[in-house]
Amino acid sequence: MRVQVPIAICLLTGVFMLVQFFVPHHFAAGLSDELQKWMEIVLAFSIVLGIASLIRTHGDKIRRRRPDWGYSIVTLVSFVIMIAIGLVWGDKKGTPFTWAYDWIFSPLDATMFSLLAFFMASAAYRTFRARSPEATVLLLTAVIVMLGRVPLGDMMIAHGAYGIWAGLIFLCIAWAVYPWLAGQVGRTTALALGALIVVVPIAVLMAAAKLRGMAMSDATEWIMSVPGVAGKRGILFGVALGSAATALRIIFGIERSYLGG
Repeated sequence: MRVQVPIAICLLTGVFMLVQFFVPHHFAAGLSDELQKWMEIVLAFSIVLGIASLIRTHGDKIRRRRPDWGYSIVTLVSFVIMIAIGLVWGDKKGTPFTWAYDWIFSPLDATMFSLLAFFMASAAYRTFRARSPEATVLLLTAVIVMLGRVPLGDMMIAHGAYGIWAGLIFLCIAWAVYPWLAGQVGRTTALALGALIVVVPIAVLMAAAKLRGMAMSDATEWIMSVPGVAGKRGILFGVALGSAATALRIIFGIERSYLGG
């Protein structure tokens, strides 16, 4: 009964929530709204369980003096202080709660994201190393998109004086691609192809800018709007199909991890 009853409840609820989208009846809509309210109640209990788990995890870390246990003390003290301030003064504007949020949490949040920017730059460097044809295409596309997001990209195409910047940028690309090319076609051919990587994109971009008035930002916008959107939609289709498959496994009792064990 400990297994059959939860699976039966999950089956009935999942099938009903799936079918009610196709049943334009007020009874189905009302029952669906009622189930949504029950879901909010369950979520409220899950928040309580999350708080209990937070206190237990950090309390155990402090008690056992595990590495970086001092940060756990800061976490629990900050947690208790913010709850006390919120219970006493509430979360209205001008209260100590909003002051702590605006002048303590927000700067810490900005600092964390600033550090993440350096981490992302390091990860991008490792990802964009041209070790395969696919990585090379990714590298070239990323360079075009990044140049299109800053004024330098348009300036170096519209004015010949900025051609040296374009040369340096594509020279870096050629330097990143050269080790892979040398292993595939030999050093001499790799040097020739590297020279083409430097010269040809500059010539094509400048010719396009002169003949059609196209800027680097236009190329970036096209990449983001056409192939970027197509790839994103493909990923979303895959996520939707995976979510549907997982939901069906849960509804029919194939996936039982939510029961524990």
